[in-house]
Amino acid sequence: MTSTADTKQPHQENPVPTESEPELARVSPVRRVLDGIGVQNGSLIITLIVLLVVISSLNSTFFTTANLLQIGSAITIMGLLALVQTLVIILGALDISVGSMAGLASVVSAMVFMSTGSAVVGILVAMGIGLVCGLVNGVIIIFGRVNPVVATLAMLAAYQGVAQLVANGRAQGYTGANDLFIFLSNGSIAGLPTLVWVFLIVAAILHLLLKYTDMGRNVYAIGGNDTAARLAGININRYIIGVYALVGVVAAIAGILITARTGSGQPTSGSQGLELQAVTGAALGGTMLKGGKGSIIGTVFAVLILGVLDNGMSGLSINPFWQNVAHGVILVAAVVLQQLRSGERRVGLPA
Repeated sequence: MTSTADTKQPHQENPVPTESEPELARVSPVRRVLDGIGVQNGSLIITLIVLLVVISSLNSTFFTTANLLQIGSAITIMGLLALVQTLVIILGALDISVGSMAGLASVVSAMVFMSTGSAVVGILVAMGIGLVCGLVNGVIIIFGRVNPVVATLAMLAAYQGVAQLVANGRAQGYTGANDLFIFLSNGSIAGLPTLVWVFLIVAAILHLLLKYTDMGRNVYAIGGNDTAARLAGININRYIIGVYALVGVVAAIAGILITARTGSGQPTSGSQGLELQAVTGAALGGTMLKGGKGSIIGTVFAVLILGVLDNGMSGLSINPFWQNVAHGVILVAAVVLQQLRSGERRVGLPA
């Protein structure tokens, strides 16, 4: 006989969550943005804001539209080289020859334009020259077993010498009347100068390449530990040659923009000192000079800081030679901060 207790239907109650059940973490939108930006980029943004406030307080014409657009145009050439320098440093190498490659490409683009009458042909040939120079750098490093710093330092002198020989030591051609070169130097799209668009497009491509592709992950792996990367089956030689080839192409684009801005091919005057600026931009942006760590976004913020600083010093009528001093000091400061953050023993001092 079934008891009343057995026939009683169970009472359905609302389930009460237990302590063992995971709770959905509610993260504020502000926290998500800060996590996405990162500590390094956050410090760069704060530095940029402080710099903007200080300079604008000293120069009332700083925050004009024309001046801000001028800053954007001025940082493009240095910014392009800093972007690809970031890529090659993450790989665990360095390229000291970017400025001389840009100078050679500038001369070639102008001279080919003058001989053919076609700006497109001049640009394509210059980019081809940049590709060849980058491949030469990579081949020397791989098959010559030469340290990247020594190899590209030697090629800096070589490419600079070739540019001077081809140009006979002076500016070549005149591109100031060509529509394409005028558009590159003075044109605008949606209110932004064409030069800025070139910089942003290259930055976006390299950012996507590093962050969302197997190639980017492998570049980080090689820079972090090349032995482990080799054991994992990564063809390190192929990546080194490929990255240096890409550096050569982007350096050639920078050289083409030098030609567009100056109206002629510049063997040295338009590209001198760009090597230091490129390394400074990458290091200031948080790229570890030992490789394996860095970001394109950080370099973009660093380039903006350098551009604002240079423009501010010019607007305050400070001797332009102090800009080189400032870049050198910033580079040393960036490297010192990297060493302090890494916690490694300082050279010559006890652990």
